[in-house]
Amino acid sequence: MKIALDAMGGDLAPKSTVEGAIEAAKKFPDIHLVLVGNSEEIKNHMKDPIPSNITIHHASDVIKTEDEPVKAVRRKKDSSLVVASQMVKNKEVDAVITAGNTGAFMAAGLLVAGRIPGIERPALAPVIPTTGVNGILVLDVGANMDPKAEHLVQYALMGKIYAEQVLGIDNPRIGLLNVGTEETKGNELMKSTFPLLKEMPINFVGNVEAREVPNGVCDVLVTDGFSGNVLLKLTEGLASSIFAVLKKEFTKSTFTKLASLLLKPSLKNLKKQMDYSEIGGAPLLGVNGAFIKAHGSSDAKAIMNAVRQARLFLVNGVLEKIANAIEQEK
Repeated sequence: MKIALDAMGGDLAPKSTVEGAIEAAKKFPDIHLVLVGNSEEIKNHMKDPIPSNITIHHASDVIKTEDEPVKAVRRKKDSSLVVASQMVKNKEVDAVITAGNTGAFMAAGLLVAGRIPGIERPALAPVIPTTGVNGILVLDVGANMDPKAEHLVQYALMGKIYAEQVLGIDNPRIGLLNVGTEETKGNELMKSTFPLLKEMPINFVGNVEAREVPNGVCDVLVTDGFSGNVLLKLTEGLASSIFAVLKKEFTKSTFTKLASLLLKPSLKNLKKQMDYSEIGGAPLLGVNGAFIKAHGSSDAKAIMNAVRQARLFLVNGVLEKIANAIEQEK
């Protein structure tokens, strides 16, 4: 299987992408990685010997963070992201990974690869860390701000398949993000979605309040892109703030510094549990290809885990299983 990496996308690119690709190539010898981007810049960060399962595909342009997504995808045809996406469409590679512009990533998925037949709206689906082992897969977090109830039903189906095949969760619990647990709570979208999810062949656990999300009350959380994006950014900000407060408190005095040494193993485990780099990235579910969005500040470890994630996506036939599930629901 072949996986294309947008070598120029991300805050630390191309260095982090190249280093992560080398790590992944060594760890997963059954995959072939294609680094897409400025060949000279990529080579500057590669050390001999280069793993035999890595090649470079030159692309002369880059979509930057400040670029308007749709315009950039349409105009920058030789950008690393668009070229990598086109390779997926042309079946030259099986998946694409980028840590670059999120809007452009979603636009490329839709405009270049297109949707899976029957899917009306794709969903961006990251995993939010919780007190549980696997975290919660949330979809959508920004691909579609104003979905309809039938779109959320498709999110639930796609989320179920992804949680089973990539996250390794048997019979995942599906929740609906809402302002209360009662069936009658929420806006019109949530009230109309609830009965539809009850009828689906899924393990639907009902409405989930935001305050219960960190406790891991479900495995897959379905919501609209606006609410999901707010939840995601609040979670990221809160985690960052907690670690900042802990660092400040543990460096206040000699006593607290000694206490931090005793707690160091536990704190490391906590940080690992909340670390996005351990997860890898968020899939754009519903597009006709394996599209993985890594965090903008991804280091080599995060890129390597994004490759691991894409590999599981392909090995377990997630794309085909989503297409079959949607076909059966028609």
